[in-house]
Amino acid sequence: MTIKFAADHHTSLPLHLVDPTTLGPQLEALPPAAMKWVQAQGFSGALGQVVVFADDAGAVAGAVMGLGTAAARKRERFGVLRNLKTLPDETYHLVQSDLDADFIEEFTLGWLLSGYQFDRYRAQPERKLRLKVPEGIDRDRMEAIVAGENLTRELINTPASDMGPSHLETAVHALSLEFGADVDVIAGEALLEAGFPLIHTVGRAADDAPRLLDMRWGKSGPALTLVGKGVCFDTGGLNLKPGASMGLMKKDMGGAATVLGLASMIMALKLPVRLRVLIPAVENAVAGNAFRPGDILTARNGLTIEINNTDAEGRLVLADALSFADEEKPDLLISMATLTGAARVAVGPDLAPFFAQDDGFASDLAAAAQKVRDPVWRMPFWDPYEAMIEPGIADLDNAPSGGFAGSITAALFLRRFVENTENYTHFDIYGWQPSAAPARTKGGVGQGARAIFEALPSALKL
Repeated sequence: MTIKFAADHHTSLPLHLVDPTTLGPQLEALPPAAMKWVQAQGFSGALGQVVVFADDAGAVAGAVMGLGTAAARKRERFGVLRNLKTLPDETYHLVQSDLDADFIEEFTLGWLLSGYQFDRYRAQPERKLRLKVPEGIDRDRMEAIVAGENLTRELINTPASDMGPSHLETAVHALSLEFGADVDVIAGEALLEAGFPLIHTVGRAADDAPRLLDMRWGKSGPALTLVGKGVCFDTGGLNLKPGASMGLMKKDMGGAATVLGLASMIMALKLPVRLRVLIPAVENAVAGNAFRPGDILTARNGLTIEINNTDAEGRLVLADALSFADEEKPDLLISMATLTGAARVAVGPDLAPFFAQDDGFASDLAAAAQKVRDPVWRMPFWDPYEAMIEPGIADLDNAPSGGFAGSITAALFLRRFVENTENYTHFDIYGWQPSAAPARTKGGVGQGARAIFEALPSALKL
């Protein structure tokens, strides 16, 4: 869905963002009747507190919204907007006074992200709550970032009945048409002929054939390759998941959805890069030809892999795609995947853990994430754990026993397929908002994309 700022010529109402430490002077700036009404409602400037005031005729004339304390804002991303839906459906403009530019950007982003609704299967009440672009905000940039985030949400929220590998291919083609990118697709038995045995093996049991989606955009600049896990549904294969664990597995293509959202931002704002997006799109299904525990498979780069759990399939399809990406030796290679439960145990659903080979890029990401309120957390490529993914009977084990360091061993597994590219980073995201929060509805959510986008100019010297 398209979410944009209100046009500059629209009539609008003032929205005052009030700091509790300067409550008195800020309220005194309101019309006298409005000030008395706001005070009578017990407005204190607490985080997200909203009071609407009227004019002498009883019509809505504006609103105040509490900024809360700095400590309160740290505890809740976009917390100022927690009661945004209580505002009447009007067009507003910010009364900015002395607000920090970074905060204005955060508030504006949160406002636009709050407008998302998943309405593909059920009509949702239309809201006409609009915001004029605040002073100092780049309209095109902000709208492009929100469009990318919402594309990610839409793709994740769509169930596998309408978002299988072929549907994901359709989504890639739609994005390529919008921005003039080129797409190449290798599907079904052609994967074996082209040298992608793991992608074929994981997806061969499904009716919707496995495929590798390869999108390219941009003719000059540094080479940036994004690889996204596109497991459109994961039963666990023959190591079948319990029903409760299978319920959210439409989101197992969250890595693919996130790199497509990021690609949308990059192309919309015409970053001077040579962008490539690789998505191994499969469904990990159960049938007579499904791959088995104990099988030993050979990857694109020749490494052999012992299958100790068919539910550790994401790293297999990513292995072939990463090996393919690495053959071009891009300046920056990033993989994104809903890969391990261990990552959720380590950092919960809100943080996006990442593993980076380059310390400089890791620092860029950390700074960018803080600025755009897209939290990430660096995890280590811990070399002493390499032995944990070496089973002896084959080069690699796709599911080491013991239960220790599952996110790290998965990242080390993927790193084995990046031999030529010096700057490789892997994100182990969750891609799901368990319950509604300010600027985030319950359901699919982008993680890490805004942080990466903000860090790219520094990382690639754009």
